[in-house]
Parts: sequence; C-alpha cells; structure tokens
Amino acid sequence: MPSLRVKDMGQHLLELKDVSKVFRIGGGLGVFRPKTITAVNGISFAIAGDKPSIIALVGESGSGKSTIANMILGLVEPTSGKLLYRERDVGVLLKENRREYIREVQAVFQDPYEIYNPFYKVEHILYMAINKLKLASSREEADNMIIDAMRAIGLRPEDLLGRYPHQLSGGERQRLMLARILLVKPKLLIADEPVSMIDASLRAIFLDDLMQLRDKLNMSCLYITHDLNIAFYVADRMIVLCYGKIVETGPAQDMIEMASHPYTQLLVSSIPIPNPDKRWKDKLNVKVETIKDMRAERGCVYRLRCPHAMPICKEKEPPMFHVGQEHEAACFLYD
Repeated sequence: MPSLRVKDMGQHLLELKDVSKVFRIGGGLGVFRPKTITAVNGISFAIAGDKPSIIALVGESGSGKSTIANMILGLVEPTSGKLLYRERDVGVLLKENRREYIREVQAVFQDPYEIYNPFYKVEHILYMAINKLKLASSREEADNMIIDAMRAIGLRPEDLLGRYPHQLSGGERQRLMLARILLVKPKLLIADEPVSMIDASLRAIFLDDLMQLRDKLNMSCLYITHDLNIAFYVADRMIVLCYGKIVETGPAQDMIEMASHPYTQLLVSSIPIPNPDKRWKDKLNVKVETIKDMRAERGCVYRLRCPHAMPICKEKEPPMFHVGQEHEAACFLYD
C-alpha cells in the first residue's frame, strides 16, 4: 500500500490537467433521448506544494465549482483529464490508500445542519473522525484532543459538549468543523461555501480561524464561493469560473482592482458598496434566461452576455493571455 509522505509531494500538492465532467440526464425509460450537461470543461490549475495558500474558486451558481470539489474529494469521477494529488492519480489513491487520502484531504461543506446526525450529540462527529483515522489510542486521549482543539478554535467545550446539533447556532456548528480539521491536520481543505448560511457577524471569525489554520497546520485550502468580498478577504489567489471554463486567474488583489475578463468585471461591479446616503429607487427589469440560453456552445462561453463580443469570439475559444504578473484572462481583448 503506497504511503502519502511529505517527501513525495513534488512540485504540486494538487493538480488538475484538462479535467472535464459530463453528466448524462434523462432517457431512463427509453422514451426520451438522454441529454448531456458539461459541468466542467477542460479545467487546468494547480495548488503549489511548497507553501500553504488559500485559492478561491469563484463563479455563479452552475459554473462548476462544486463539481470540481466533488471530483477532488472522490465523490464524483471525472469524465476525462487527470486529477493528481502529490503527482499521483486521485482515483488510484482512493482505491489503494483511501484512509490516508481522506486524512490529508478534508472538507467543510455549505450547510452547517446536514453534516450532523440529529440523533447524536455534537461531539460524536469529532470522535468518529478520531476513531476512523486512528488518531488516539484511548478514550481519555480522544477526550483531551477534542477539548484542546475546541479551545484552540475559541470554542468553550463546557458549553457545547453534550449538546445536540439543534441546540447550537449555525456558526458554532461550522466552527466545530474547524475543530475537526485541527484534529485531523489535513494538507488540503476543500471549503465549499462554508459561511453562506451563517450570520454575517460570525463570518469574519470563521474566516480568521481558517487563515490561522492555514499557517498553523501548513495547510492549503481551495475555497469555493460566489462572493468576491469573501474571496478577496481570505484568498491569496483567485480562479474565476464561467460555465465550466476558467476565464481569469491571478493574485486576489489584482483580480479585484484590475479585473480583466468582462465576466470578472461584471462580478466585481455587482459587489454592493455600503452608502447610507444612496437609496435604490429604480425598478430592475430582469430578463429571465436559462443556462442554455446564456452559455455559448462554440467559441467563448461568455460571448452571448459579453458587451465586447467580436466575430472571433464566435469562431474560436480564447486561450489565456497574460494581462499582468501571474495574472491571466481568457479574452481576445488582450490578444
């Protein structure tokens, strides 16, 4: 059984090489023809193995963010392309050394309610991680590990242990997930919209805890979000997805201050700016469109919505062009 050792890390901790995922829907009764939906289309990016970092994967709903997360976690198999962890195929690792892979690649999901079993007290999920991954040799050692991890996150064990999930707030449940991360000490965390369902007042606390874990555990994180405010606050780099394609990538500050792709510019312009002196008075005329209406099947995936679309955008798919240091955009405006 191969071991995932630090010296085997190589240049990249995680690497996606031209990864695509196509879902087939319908056609089960033989009456309707099956349809296919390309959720992820030729995605390539890497997370470096030499320095812990937080990479934000940004895009609207339906852009393919969660599908990428599920492929990394082994919940969904890619249709094509290679998904490598420490230069080894993730599918092979899951078959040959699943426990070690799960220990090194952990997740925090969006819904702070569904991850818990309502019939068990909240500490059950922490004990389960310890037992499954063989992190303690005795119950007493497990008890001490849980208490230390909770206190390190800023939680009070005396107030939370022994309670059921419904007796905790959403923020407490999510921060308890960070205590689990501190127990397991993974090398990579997949955080899928972890603060979208908790109070705004607790979001900064959660994000600060996450950044502290990055430094304390030498842990990288793929942070999935549709909120550019959060991405800018927490991430070192950003990757912008549009209809399953990467359209822009670069340092987080550059992506906000110098957004280059028209889609990224739209996302940045949609960030609300608090101004008590300004009131919305105009009515919005919203045109209801489906994903199929908005997604171009040929050329640039964004051209049907792009105010700068050119004839070449219909004929060819734009490659990534350099628009700054370590900053690239898939747009013919920069050819």
